[in-house]
Amino acid sequence: MDNQNYQGPQNNGGNGNNNGNGGNDQKGPQKRQSFMLLLVAALITLLSMSFLMNSVSNSSSKEITYDEFLQMVEDGKVDSVLIKSDKLVITPKQDKAQEKTESSRNPFALYGGYDSQPEVKYYTGLVNDDSLPAFLNKYDVTYSKEIPDNSSWILSILLTYVLPIVILWVLLSFLFRKMSGGGMMGGVGKSNAKVYVQKETGVTFKDVAGEDEAKESLQEVVDFLHNPGKYTKIGAKLPKGALLVGPPGTGKTLLAKAVAGEAHVPFFSLAGSDFIELYVGVGASRVRDLFKEATKNAPCIIFIDEIDAIGRSRDSKYGGGNEEREQTLNQLLSEMDGFDSSKGILILGATNRPEILDKALLRPGRFDRRIIVDKPDLKGRVDILKVHSKDVSMDESVDLQEIALATSGAVGSDLANMINEAAINAVKNGRKAVCQKDLFDAVEVVLVGKEKKDRIMSKEERRIVSYHEVGHALIAALQKNAEPVQKITIVPRTMGVLGYVMQVPEEEKYLNSKAELHDMIVGLLGGRAAEEIVFDTVTTGASNDIERATNIARAMVTQYGMSKRFGLMGLATTESQYLDQTTAMNCSDVTAAAVDEEVMKILKNCYKEAKNMLTENRAVMDKIAAHLIEQETITGKEFMKIYRKEKGLPEPEEKKDKKDDTEKTGFAAKLEAEAEAEKKTVEKHVTVIKAPDTDPASEIKNDTEPAPEAEKAAPEAGDAVKEPEQKQERTEDTNSES
Repeated sequence: MDNQNYQGPQNNGGNGNNNGNGGNDQKGPQKRQSFMLLLVAALITLLSMSFLMNSVSNSSSKEITYDEFLQMVEDGKVDSVLIKSDKLVITPKQDKAQEKTESSRNPFALYGGYDSQPEVKYYTGLVNDDSLPAFLNKYDVTYSKEIPDNSSWILSILLTYVLPIVILWVLLSFLFRKMSGGGMMGGVGKSNAKVYVQKETGVTFKDVAGEDEAKESLQEVVDFLHNPGKYTKIGAKLPKGALLVGPPGTGKTLLAKAVAGEAHVPFFSLAGSDFIELYVGVGASRVRDLFKEATKNAPCIIFIDEIDAIGRSRDSKYGGGNEEREQTLNQLLSEMDGFDSSKGILILGATNRPEILDKALLRPGRFDRRIIVDKPDLKGRVDILKVHSKDVSMDESVDLQEIALATSGAVGSDLANMINEAAINAVKNGRKAVCQKDLFDAVEVVLVGKEKKDRIMSKEERRIVSYHEVGHALIAALQKNAEPVQKITIVPRTMGVLGYVMQVPEEEKYLNSKAELHDMIVGLLGGRAAEEIVFDTVTTGASNDIERATNIARAMVTQYGMSKRFGLMGLATTESQYLDQTTAMNCSDVTAAAVDEEVMKILKNCYKEAKNMLTENRAVMDKIAAHLIEQETITGKEFMKIYRKEKGLPEPEEKKDKKDDTEKTGFAAKLEAEAEAEKKTVEKHVTVIKAPDTDPASEIKNDTEPAPEAEKAAPEAGDAVKEPEQKQERTEDTNSES
């Protein structure tokens, strides 16, 4: 089953609100575009109507000569004549018989239907003929003279010729202005960076916790922006750029906004992918436009998030060869070399993949500083919890130190999410303040999900799950280097967990010895060993346990030099240090096969040791498993009480130092109170164990997962042991692959 890491929802380290004027800036262009569309539509409609009217008028009138007009009058074919200033408009008489015939052929003609024929008129040029009125009277032809209206023809000229020309001129000038301002693609080459002025970032260094070293490095830059004189006096120059590097969720974007908030200068924020567009050359154009705007607003800060989107190495090994990306990168390199640092333009970049960035981008003179924003230690987690809980109503009994101790490996976004989940849980339970139980519930929700109340297992499966979890816990109690058990449960959870063992370290650790790694593997295989001893068979519940144990054993052989056969030879390299920490073998196929044999040997020895330990303590295991089946959840204190009773060991003496005693037992006391409130339902196992290669205390093994889900891979446990990150909340999974 999947290993539930502490990488929680990947916020951007609790970044501040992105409510600069980017949204408002878009409303103006949108309104202008809508207005221009309406203007174009009106112009097209006007021209269409003009052409239509001209065509209709032309089709209903026919030009004749003046002699033909006189002949029509003599023949009695003229009904009326309209004398205009330049022509005569003749209306012929309609033959009644013909009219009747046409009406019978087209009934719609009586009602002016769409198929009716328009009345045909004739026109001829006006001739200076004084005898014309007498001639028309002679043949009883009605005639009239049109009084010229000078305003009508002026209006006609304006509507027909002048107005369309004006509209076209306005439209074309608008389009040319847009094209000249944003490239020939109509603004597609214009930078779309969001600009935050002084107070709009809403973030200062007070809002950033757990990253003291990174804050100190950036505070020097802020002081330079505030007081450049004292630096330039001795010849110091403002660093052109600083690259923030670290895992997701550690607060890189938050730090960048804090720098802008403290420096009180404009803050240009955009992502690396904002430069890339469909058209080649657009990215370079946007880079030029960005630095042009930054120069106008200097001093200012340019923040490029996920800079690896455009800063990827041009080497084909890292996916080089993209012409658009390379042009954009080349332009960025040129701009960073070209601008004058004395103007106060600072470039901040953020990435979690520094290994793929182009070397030319990383050299001094472009990004002068590389600031590591790593996962917080115990003190850092406490500070982060304080920052995120300052606006939340907290009960006096809340101890953030215990929460920080139980969340080793968590980043700022995880801790912010836990505080929010705890507040929601308090409201749901009708409390006016967040208590310690709400916080621990939130930790479990992030680790293994909520209780699965609708999943009910058979009695046999409950026994298997119980023995599996007790196998993990009992080996932890029997080992010297294992972390103390704080909770055992077989209550199902929504993340596919049928049960889990929670182990919380007593102190922060940064290194793991060979003996500790060996004990980890034995503890991980304890669940499978218990199943085989008690039921003489195995299940799919240990799939994640096996995967993590294999990762640790492989790391011992290939990375940590803990194998007698291969000694100090490095056989694997870690890739994506801040993401999935995958490893790549750098040895021959023959050596890789030998590595597999060595790993298999370590696993077999550890599994044999686990079986021997549980066989020797079978009575203790049966007793604890029976109690767990009955209670479904027991605390570490209850577990150790039964263990000591069955082993005949005395109870430990009370600590004289109350403070130390609280630190050791307070967590267990909280979990004991929580266990009594847990509802009776069952799901998959999980065992949280410190995996040196990944996030030490925060890895969760999903136990007893169905076979298909058990195939899912968890992050390699062996990769992180070089410097395991702080404490590890170890949850041993009972996912056993069959």
